[in-house]
Amino acid sequence: MKKVFNKLRRTPVEAEQPARITTDTIAEHREKILAGGRRFKYPVQYARHKLVINAILISVAALLALLGLGYWQLYGAQNSSDFMYRVTRVVPLPVAVIDGEQVRYSDYLLKYRGSIHYLREIEGVNFSSEDGQRQADFVKNQELNDTIADAYAKKLARELDITVTEVELEEVLRQQRISGQSEQSEAAYYTTIRDYYGWSADEYREITRTKLLRQKVSYAIDEKASAVSTQVGDAIRGGSTDLRALADSLNAQTPGTVVYAAPGLLPRGNQDGGLSIAAASLEVGQISEAIRSSTGDGYYYVKLLDGNSSQLSYEYIRVPLSEFSATVESALSGGDTQVSVFIQRPEQPQTQTAQPQ
Repeated sequence: MKKVFNKLRRTPVEAEQPARITTDTIAEHREKILAGGRRFKYPVQYARHKLVINAILISVAALLALLGLGYWQLYGAQNSSDFMYRVTRVVPLPVAVIDGEQVRYSDYLLKYRGSIHYLREIEGVNFSSEDGQRQADFVKNQELNDTIADAYAKKLARELDITVTEVELEEVLRQQRISGQSEQSEAAYYTTIRDYYGWSADEYREITRTKLLRQKVSYAIDEKASAVSTQVGDAIRGGSTDLRALADSLNAQTPGTVVYAAPGLLPRGNQDGGLSIAAASLEVGQISEAIRSSTGDGYYYVKLLDGNSSQLSYEYIRVPLSEFSATVESALSGGDTQVSVFIQRPEQPQTQTAQPQ
């Protein structure tokens, strides 16, 4: 009961009446209202500043994590997927360095992926099996060494001012499309290339251009082969018509100086580095001048033995090129030319590999 009486005795709290706003008090009321709002404005302002800093820190951390993951995918896991290949096409990352020349990762993946595509799609190799993995490891070493050699050729080409023109490239591609007496269309030819190797037309043109440049460099730096070729040419112009006897004579002085062969009856448009085409332009018994084979393996002297409208037979002397390949092989086995490889090579006892430095 006492509590009830206390409640009854209390006087109600009068609501605070707003002060009258006049011309004299309007500034005071404005400041009062603004002051009440500032307590909501400034904390949000400070929080926004903190959010911006946190967002920047998170973005930097995410970028570093992404770069680290990409680095591991390429140099650790050696991911050769289409996505990683496209990344290396945009970002010029190195897979190796030879004599100060960077070997682009994209060039290596282009060749490696083409070889793997051929083995999988054409040869039916199962890379999940133990034997398939051994083949993949062999291809990896082979294509890496070949890409290193290409990079070294590009370095020498710049020093020697050697280039491949569009005319030269188109002629080689045209010769490749010739089969027998007919010439395959570009569309059909590049479709075949894609089916066999997975390469686009531009990628195949790039590979062919690099191959031609390497061949030019190989011919330019091999003074020994050039001297032997001159010796063979002089002997032929001096009346030597028996190519086998001439080859035996040269090899008797220094074994392996030249190579003699007679392939037998072949189609007139045979894909043999241009030898059949050169032989078809000769008379029976006539010997050609020095021919630089489109395979880039040496100087050829071809003698036509027999022929008809569809077939021919010839013999030849080949003066092999050795300087460029010997230099690259020496570099890969730890010679004077310095090579650094940034990915781990598979264990292959039959293949000498360069050690990362």
